[in-house]
Formats: sequence, C-alpha cells, structure tokens
Amino acid sequence: MKFRAFAFVMILALLSPVLTFAAQTELRISKQYGINYLPLIVLEEQKLIEKKAAAAGLGEVKVSWATLGGGSAANDALLSGSVDIIALGVPPFIRLWDKTKGKVKGLAPFSDFAPTLTSNNPDVKSIKDLTEKDRIALPAVKVSLQALLLQIAAAKEYGLENHGKYDHLTVTLSHPDGLLALTSGSSGITAHFTQDPFLYTELKLPNIHAILSGSDVLGGAGTFQLVAASQDLIDKSPKLAQIFVESLGEAINWINANKADAAKLYVRATKSKESDKEILDMLNDPKGGFSLTPKKSTVFSDFLFKTKAIQTNPGSWKDLYFPYVHGLKGS
Repeated sequence: MKFRAFAFVMILALLSPVLTFAAQTELRISKQYGINYLPLIVLEEQKLIEKKAAAAGLGEVKVSWATLGGGSAANDALLSGSVDIIALGVPPFIRLWDKTKGKVKGLAPFSDFAPTLTSNNPDVKSIKDLTEKDRIALPAVKVSLQALLLQIAAAKEYGLENHGKYDHLTVTLSHPDGLLALTSGSSGITAHFTQDPFLYTELKLPNIHAILSGSDVLGGAGTFQLVAASQDLIDKSPKLAQIFVESLGEAINWINANKADAAKLYVRATKSKESDKEILDMLNDPKGGFSLTPKKSTVFSDFLFKTKAIQTNPGSWKDLYFPYVHGLKGS
C-alpha cells in the first residue's frame, strides 16, 4: 500500500507541470466592432500569437476570440473570468482599473483612430445645437469611450458641473445597430458617436454630417483603444502575456507596412460591405493610426477623477499599464 501511495504521488508530481503548462497555454481574447480593432483581427487571422508561442517553446497555444458590443460588456467578461484579455476604450478601462484597485491594467494600447459624432439633423451643427428631440447612439451610456468624450466636450462648453448635460439623450447601441438606427430614420436616433467603417458609411450619405471629433475633444491625437488583463494572467502566464504584446506589435507593423493587404484582410474577415479601396482610404487617414505608445491617457483619468467617477487618480500613465510598454515615450 505504501508503495502504491508513493507511486500515485510520483505520478501526480510528474503530471502537475504538464497540467500547469496546459493552463498557461490557453488565451481567451475579446475585441469589438470597427476598423480600429484591425490589429486584433490580424492577430486572429494570421495566428501570430500561436506562431510566436510555438517559436518560444510554449508548445501549442489555444487562442479563442469573442466580439463584444462595448466596453461595459468587455469589463464584465474579464471580471467574470470568461476571457483573459479584453480590448476596449480607455475610459471604461480606467474605471475597471480603479474598481479593481490596479489589479487590472493595460497590456498595451493599439489604436489612435478617433470616434466622431455624426447627426442626421440639419439643425445640429455642434453639440450646442442638440435638443430634447435628439437621441445619440453610442456603445454604452455614461461609461463608454464615446460617452466620456461627450461629457468632456459638454464640460468645456458648460463647465465641469454640467458634464452630464447630454447623458439623458444617449442610447446604448452597438456600432452596427447605431448605423442602422441613424440611417433608417425610423428609430428616433438622430446622432451616432461611432468609428470607421461605420463613420465612413454614414458620412457618404448627403443627410449625415460630423459635428464632433474625439481628437478635437482631446486637443490632438490620443490613444482611444487598448488591451487589458488582470494581474492573475501576468502571475500565471508572464511569458504568454509578453508574447501577446509582442505579437500585437508585429500586427501593427504589418498593417503599417502593408495597408492594401490589411484592407483586404479586414473586408474578408469581417464580411464588410465596404470595398477594399474604401477600407484602404480609412487606413490612410492621417488623423488615425495604430501604435503601442500610450497617448493622452491621463486626460481621461484626470477628468474621471474630477467628476468623482473614480476614487484614485493615477500619478502617471505608467500606473495604468503593465511594464511591457513602460519603455515607450507615453503620456
């Protein structure tokens, strides 16, 4: 009996590294709708994580993907443990960073493509023209990237105490649903805070025009989307997390060097109604771009802290990110 017990213990000891290794080589990632998530689509389509992990000696890595409608859904998915890495706008991420007391941090930013607020109401030339008759579609009321940009813009016009002036006009809709609602004219939606390719499609229509850009709100180019994870992933799988960031960098470099091919990949992978040429035009927009360098992160955190939406204000942008991007000249 003693021998059998000893043998059983030895078998468990031999198996435990294998079991641990298997747990560390599965990665569940969420993304969202829009051309700004192209680097993640490239990761998925070209299987860059799997290839890089195999080259690093991690063996076969299983990577699964989910597409979610907004930052709130992404936060819930991460907190529930149903995904390991989420892609979302900076403001909902900062709220999660604050809620978890820094146990969730950014792995890396990836998109500088700014959301834009459009309207089908000819009387609305700026947010000052919005009335009780208008309704604004965005991914999540009050907490999404678009919602916070609208709040910052309202605060600039009417003072910080009135930052929520337009909150009651907003309606939660995914970008595809927001596009349909705005263009159908039958839902009561008169404005849409969205991104390409939905923005591009809307602005081609003669009755839709832009009234506010996210870059205008921030006063220049900034980071609008990033990928985040919990400390648990870093503790259990630091090498895999590093491989993810490196793979994301490779995807961005490939897009920047092969925009025509990247446009074709996007159309094929998303079954986009836009042509390859139209997507390429969006990728060539000098106001957008993809980068691992954080930009203007503290504009959002400062505003959230001033409006008491978060309890802790990060002392530096580096407080929001794991060390993978600390060597970059961020802000």
